[in-house]
Amino acid sequence: MQNVLEIKNLSFGYSKEKTLFENLSLSLKKGELKAIVGESGAGKSTIFELVLQNIRPKRGEIVVTQRISEVFQDPYSSFHPSYTLLNQIADVAPLAALPKYLDNLNLDEKLLHKFPHELSGGQLQRASILRAMLMEPDLLLLDEPTSALDNVIQLDVMQMLMGHLGEMGMLLITHDMDLAKWCADEIIAI
Repeated sequence: MQNVLEIKNLSFGYSKEKTLFENLSLSLKKGELKAIVGESGAGKSTIFELVLQNIRPKRGEIVVTQRISEVFQDPYSSFHPSYTLLNQIADVAPLAALPKYLDNLNLDEKLLHKFPHELSGGQLQRASILRAMLMEPDLLLLDEPTSALDNVIQLDVMQMLMGHLGEMGMLLITHDMDLAKWCADEIIAI
């Protein structure tokens, strides 16, 4: 199966004195979920910024597929405050599969006609996951995607995501080692 992400000998630091990681390598195929775990400040989210080409590495190579979608840890910063969720989702994704995902994410369609500040953190995080899935990515980047959810919904959401592994590869950032052990094909500690 084809790689959706290939990272080779990646090195990065925000200053010459402090390197976050050296020679990081990983590959990810459709059907795989890999987890990156580490302490706060270790550079986990920075890896996503590098994959998205928002910043450049000191050294190394990143080869990624064309269709990437991401779910950020802070759902409030991933939606514009003055547009309804449905408008923002429709701007980037087809809505044909909307009913299927709404049910899987335990979201009422009426919530999508609201503005981001009108939803709870958990509802907004599930809307962020909805948007990412509707984009039909080859690579899904998940930065603490269930941290704002209660345990029951967290399990439902992770099971739904894993049910779509045949369609994409997923790279998960988490502090939750139990979650990583439960769902990941490989755990990368940084």
